[in-house]
Amino acid sequence: MEKEPITLNGLEKLKKELIFLKEKKRPEIVSAIAEARSHGDLKENAEYHAAKEEQSHNEGRITEINDIIARANVIDVTKINNEGKVIFGSTVYLENLDTSEKINYKIVGKDEADLKEKLIYFKSPIGRGLIGKNKKDLVEINTPAGTKNFEIIDVKYI
Repeated sequence: MEKEPITLNGLEKLKKELIFLKEKKRPEIVSAIAEARSHGDLKENAEYHAAKEEQSHNEGRITEINDIIARANVIDVTKINNEGKVIFGSTVYLENLDTSEKINYKIVGKDEADLKEKLIYFKSPIGRGLIGKNKKDLVEINTPAGTKNFEIIDVKYI
């Protein structure tokens, strides 16, 4: 069982989701199954089958989250001495040298990644291209959308 790196925030989000699924969603689904059962013949009862399928998805996600938490290697970058190096959990401030656009990303684990929130997976093309680089480095990264050129303006451990 391989350890999976995760930030402190990512772990907290997973724990909250787990509590929600177990304490709120699970009882709602059990109630929906009981309600559907009361309607009679289960073979042709669409509500019953839909509720059972939802129960299966919910229990699968609970198992998945429990597995992630069991394998979690929590990395709290706020406790690491910042020497300007891009590491897992760091926030990287970049300038796209092709467009002059300024952007920042936080390097995170698979289950935390969300591009809309500027959280990128450390094994993604951009994540891999940034890890190990230093503040002020010029970086060329090959992405599915083509080659991108960045300057690392700053690296924060927040």
